[in-house]
Amino acid sequence: MKYFNKCFKILIILIAIFGVSKVNVEKDIGTVFNDNSNKVLDLTAMAIKMEEIRMNDLYYPKDTYVGYLTAYKADCPLCGGTLGCTGQNVLDGTITYSDSQYGIVRIMASSTNLACGSIVSYGSGEDKVVAIVLDRGVTGTNLDLLVNNINDAYDIGKRYISYDILRYGWSRSNS
Repeated sequence: MKYFNKCFKILIILIAIFGVSKVNVEKDIGTVFNDNSNKVLDLTAMAIKMEEIRMNDLYYPKDTYVGYLTAYKADCPLCGGTLGCTGQNVLDGTITYSDSQYGIVRIMASSTNLACGSIVSYGSGEDKVVAIVLDRGVTGTNLDLLVNNINDAYDIGKRYISYDILRYGWSRSNS
């Protein structure tokens, strides 16, 4: 009788263990099988789809940097009035650029760390600025925003900021 009770208890425990566990994960192929609802979820496909959604969101940051933000006028003592990336003359007071993806954006200078055509975003809410790198003249991760007058340059001053890279160069690809 004792032997029968022990076997019966072990059988009940095994039934409970195998009957309750309905979800198993196969680690090698990244697939989760959910026996409760008879659906299969491919985690790799989900990750690829999420990356596709992020790539289609123009304002999803690809990277974040920190550096000093300053401002400059096109006719500053060391400036020639033409943009280093496009050769466009901005002595006429032009401080914006019409980008095919981002619309009207501000013009800024960076070091060669950011490719020409890179889109940068900093600030938040009403103070959010979206700008394109079309000029050179700073070092490291610093940025220099093109402004119309000296008062705007004084208002910006020299600030340490965190900024997002929305696009490297002229393409949002993962290069």
